[in-house]
Amino acid sequence: MFRAVSLVPSLTEAVAVSAPGVLVGATQWCSHPGDLDVTRVGGTKNPDLGTVVALRPDLVVANEEENREPDIAALRAAGVEVLVTEVRGLEQAFRELDRVLRACGVRGRPRWLDEAEAAWAAAGEAPETYRRAIVPVWRRPWMVLGRDTFAGDLLARLGVVNVYADHPERYLRIPLDRLLEAGADLVVLPDEPYRFTADDGPEAFGALPAALVGGRHLTWYGPSLAEAPAALRAALR
Repeated sequence: MFRAVSLVPSLTEAVAVSAPGVLVGATQWCSHPGDLDVTRVGGTKNPDLGTVVALRPDLVVANEEENREPDIAALRAAGVEVLVTEVRGLEQAFRELDRVLRACGVRGRPRWLDEAEAAWAAAGEAPETYRRAIVPVWRRPWMVLGRDTFAGDLLARLGVVNVYADHPERYLRIPLDRLLEAGADLVVLPDEPYRFTADDGPEAFGALPAALVGGRHLTWYGPSLAEAPAALRAALR
C-alpha cells in the first residue's frame, strides 16, 4: 500500500480524510483528525529526518512556508520523494490540494473539497467596502501578516483587508506602538501559531475592536475550508 508522511498539519488532515490508511507519519502539530494514529516525526520546523526515512514513505508532503529547505533537501538526498506545495491564496490552495491528493492515490474529488469550493463560491464576490485590520500571528515580539498570504486572501474575501498587505515582507516584526498607529479598524487574533485568547492579546490594542478567530479556519487549507467562511464571518462581526 502507498505510504506517505505529511509535514504540514492541514495537508495531514486532507490526506487522512481522503485516503484513510495512506499516512504512516505526521508531525506533532498534526491535530486533525483527532483519532489519527501514525508515527509522530517531530515538528514542522524540526522533523526527525531519521524517523521519516525509516518509515520508508513513497512520498513526503511538505510546504515551502511550513517546512525548512535544508530538511527537504536532506530528505531528497536520502532518496525520499518530497512534494512541496506553495499556498498563498485560496485558488492556489484548491489546486495544490488536488495535486497532493492525486499524488497520494486519491481517485476523483473528495466530497469535502467540492463542499469547500461551494462554500467559498457562496461567500460571494469581494465586497465593496472593507475594514482595515492588523493580523498578529505572534507576540513577544509582535509579528503580523504582510503581503501575499493565504490568511490575508481569506480575510479580504470576507471584507477585511490587511493593513500590511502591500508590505515587501510576508511576515514582519513591528513594535506595538507602530501597530497602534497603523490606522486599523480591527485587530484579528487567531489562536495559532500564537494562542491569542480573550485574556491575552486584545488588551494590548486598547479600544481597537478585536476579533478572536480559529487558526484552523484562517490558516489551514483542507477539510476545514468548507466551514471556514461561516465560522470566520461569525467571529469577525
